[in-house]
Formats: sequence, structure tokens, C-alpha cells
Amino acid sequence: MSEIIAGILLYRKKPDLQLLLAHPGGPLAKQEDDGSWTIPRHYVEEKHQPLETAQQKFKESFGFIPDGSYLDLSSVTLENDEKMRVWAVKHNIPDSFIFEPFWFEMEWPPDSGQIESFPEMDRIEYFGPFEARKKIETEQTDFITRLITEI
Repeated sequence: MSEIIAGILLYRKKPDLQLLLAHPGGPLAKQEDDGSWTIPRHYVEEKHQPLETAQQKFKESFGFIPDGSYLDLSSVTLENDEKMRVWAVKHNIPDSFIFEPFWFEMEWPPDSGQIESFPEMDRIEYFGPFEARKKIETEQTDFITRLITEI
């Protein structure tokens, strides 16, 4: 059975459309930019509802659950047959917001015996649709098109 990943795409109009994306942390993504950003997302455990999981994990990552009307952007198939389901919600994170990422540990460099700590996401940023399409992982670009079509 394929894995399900659920995410929330925040957007704002200031005055033009902007989409919030996250850059993955860790040593492998550190030097990557275009094509490596993502919609904040998390795996859904069996028997849990995808939207509720996305909201709860978003709260764990950012400290709040965005209020507003959620727009279902459906799903796409990622590598390894994983399904990613995304909802969009209009929400403007204030300029005073301080992003505090979660950290994970892994052996780095590989086979070195050394354990290093890295952030799950090292930064978040709003992008316009054109720039977001360049920044986001290719498999997720359909979500941007769907959002533009729906709003």
C-alpha cells in the first residue's frame, strides 16, 4: 500500500498572490535551491484523517493552525507511489513571526560514527506563483496551478 502525505499550502495576497514554501534542512539539501522547496507536509498514520493530520503537524511545526476556509487541491503521486494530498488556506504570517524549526539527528558524514543535528526545514518563504514553480519540487507544481484556477 502506498504512503499518504498531507500538506497545507498557505497563501496570501499582498497585493499579488504569494505561496508559502519550506526549504528542507539537512546536509543533502543545504546547497540545493530551485526544485527543492516543498509545501509543508507530513506522513499520515493509518486510520488518521489527512486534513486533521496536516493541521496538527502544521501546528507542531509553526505553532498554530491556520484558520479560514480550506480549499482541497486533491492529490498527486510522488516517487515510490506516495500520494500527496494538499489543502490551501489564505493566511498571512505576520512579519514578526519567528520560525523555529524542529531538529533531527543523523550520522554525518555517512559511516563516520558522528551524530549531527539538522533542522527538518531550514527556512520558509513566500513566493509569487512564477517563482514558486521554479522553487518547488516538480511533482508539486500541479498544486500551484490548481490553487490559481480555484481562487
